[in-house]
Amino acid sequence: MIVDCHAHIEDEAFGEGVAAVMERAREAGVEIVINPGYDVRSSLIAAENAATHRGLYAMAGIHPHDAAGVGDDELEEISKILSMPRVVGIGEIGLDYYRDFSPRDEQVRVFRAQLELAKASGCPVQIHSRDANLETFNILKEYAQDLPAIVLHCYSGSAEMAADLIKLGFFISLGGPVTYRNARKPVEVARDVPLDRLLVETDSPYLPPSPHRGERNEPAYVVEVVRKIADIKGVPVEEVAQATSMNAMEVFSISPEG
Repeated sequence: MIVDCHAHIEDEAFGEGVAAVMERAREAGVEIVINPGYDVRSSLIAAENAATHRGLYAMAGIHPHDAAGVGDDELEEISKILSMPRVVGIGEIGLDYYRDFSPRDEQVRVFRAQLELAKASGCPVQIHSRDANLETFNILKEYAQDLPAIVLHCYSGSAEMAADLIKLGFFISLGGPVTYRNARKPVEVARDVPLDRLLVETDSPYLPPSPHRGERNEPAYVVEVVRKIADIKGVPVEEVAQATSMNAMEVFSISPEG
């Protein structure tokens, strides 16, 4: 069994519908998929889909791209979604200084507000960080003792930084980039991070792994990520599949039955 801990299958790229995507995932051995939101609307759709599809879970959150102008009403809506069935945490949240679609001070404000919400509700979080690693991680260090789990989604930092984060109890999630021919940092991370701190993901419909580059990504393809990590570590594929799945189920309090 494999868990894809981050896939946006509410995205319009999946025009064939959630049921078909989940069926292909199960055929590939991917029994559980976690679908994070990026604003109130996508979080609600993710929650509604999770309630009606076996093996699918949701997260609720506001992405840094959508942070501008977010107020108490939106945060209250996220809080309400957290109480819906099969919603297992807050995500994806964080900072993105590469696109800067929202002003940086707004990103920080909304990021902190959602971390406070996670602290109050006892929820794990999934973190987006792009070109903002130092500030993201400095903020997260303040919450390391207050949250049940912190997952660095599609981690793009160094192996050295990953080692520091693991000391704080964080989890590292790797996706398609670890399979790319010229990948360096993700390969070093996969090599150095112990299996009991690793998760795997697709970030569907983005970042398809080799040999699916150029295609729309989907949860079934997370198998390629598992295979690559096994190759890097020199261990059986089954060992990586089992360890990363157990980690995901522990982080998000999910049963093996999905």
